[in-house]
Amino acid sequence: MNKLEKICVFCGSSEGNDLAITDAAKKLGEIFVEREITLVYGAAKIGIMGIIAKNVLDNNGKVVGIIPNFLKKKEVVHLGLTELITTENMHERKMKMQEASDGFIALPGGMGTLEELFEIITWLQLGLHQKPIGLLNINGFYNDLIKMLETMVRKGFLSMANYELLLVDSNPKNLLQKMEDFKRPNVQKWLNSDRS
Repeated sequence: MNKLEKICVFCGSSEGNDLAITDAAKKLGEIFVEREITLVYGAAKIGIMGIIAKNVLDNNGKVVGIIPNFLKKKEVVHLGLTELITTENMHERKMKMQEASDGFIALPGGMGTLEELFEIITWLQLGLHQKPIGLLNINGFYNDLIKMLETMVRKGFLSMANYELLLVDSNPKNLLQKMEDFKRPNVQKWLNSDRS
């Protein structure tokens, strides 16, 4: 069983227009506090990012924010966090997030959220870390993305074993259970095969 003391959440810097998503972000924050899980996130005070951080802090939970200098200067940074880590650039930010976390959850968001999700799952696929990655599919937000991944499998660009590295659920408690139970399969990469 994976011990999840710190979870990094990737999510939008906008709130979007679906109240189910903002409600789910608040609920996830409450669950983190109940389970004494520290939230690790991008340190912004806006959007879904700000909502989950505020909810954790309002319930006396711990929040670690990691933000690059250039975003800090744009004054979107949350100044009331338990800990604030500043990095030189986006790449260093993602490295710090990976190092500081026992697992990762993607909530709804935009391009940045997808970029963070796919980079961290690629690192898992390549064996650069062994940590569980969850996709919280609130109100069907990620249905089309999941279909695209299924197409990648069907067309031979993604193995089923690597597809299954992404843990998906619409219920946050069920998703956390899947993450706790996660066992990384021994995936043989084509890079290590005997093909010439």
